[in-house]
Amino acid sequence: MRGHNTGSEATFSVTFHGVRGSTPCHGEDIIRYGGNTSCVSVLTPSSQPILFDLGTGLRYFGKECLTRDTKFVGTCLLTHSHFDHTQGLPFFAPLLNEETVLTVRGPVQDDGMSLQAVFDKLVSPPLFPVGLSHIPGTISFVDTPNSDFMIDNVHVKARAIPHVGATLGFRIELNGKSIAYLSDHQQPIDGSHGISDGARELVEGADLLIHDSQFTPQEFAVKSTWGHCTAEYAVWVATTHGVKNLALFHHDPSRSDDALDASAAHLAAVGASAGCNVFIASEGLNFRL
Repeated sequence: MRGHNTGSEATFSVTFHGVRGSTPCHGEDIIRYGGNTSCVSVLTPSSQPILFDLGTGLRYFGKECLTRDTKFVGTCLLTHSHFDHTQGLPFFAPLLNEETVLTVRGPVQDDGMSLQAVFDKLVSPPLFPVGLSHIPGTISFVDTPNSDFMIDNVHVKARAIPHVGATLGFRIELNGKSIAYLSDHQQPIDGSHGISDGARELVEGADLLIHDSQFTPQEFAVKSTWGHCTAEYAVWVATTHGVKNLALFHHDPSRSDDALDASAAHLAAVGASAGCNVFIASEGLNFRL
């Protein structure tokens, strides 16, 4: 089962615009699940749009926005500043409208560098042709530590989680429904199934968990310190913490559609045995709660 639709009155409408990790990719072997990097939009009937991450999938969300309005007012919950989570920002078409206001909330770097300073480096010569000051829309960067805050009437929980460098996971809640987003999550390097207190707080009892699943067990044995986890670990996190639906996310760029399909049935069966609907996230998939 790759998701479900609970009807037009859903509290959250979640759309996956980019589901790939590390680098965007293309080819006939990944056409069904997609090759854009991390970006997920969440729409509600009563609050501004919320984005998880600013990977290359953001460009396609921006194109969809333009079919409704040339301006955009919303908030991105940014997990961390690695390229695959940030490089879509200057290609977000609504930023060409001076009435657009995008608030980006994310972690301060381990060395104390602010979120604003990170993006000033990322989007400027020689890494990018122009700086952020050339973008007509307004981008506000908000340094976000471990904290709880509101976006309109949506409650947000931000917690530090293990990865490589300063990284946040998020949980959003509205009308008794909850979504947890842990796009990049370091499994214990010995391959065991432990979890940090912050990560546990985010995932416990979530209606939908969007979780890193980048490596196979064989890959993890070689890349155990690279900041990611296996799909099996993601299923363990979900099934031992009362998660209702698990979207496996942040697919390795080398993972083909056929390889993802090959593991889907087994992982779904493991989840189902514990009452959790496990599916593989793909570009364009909409999931409603």
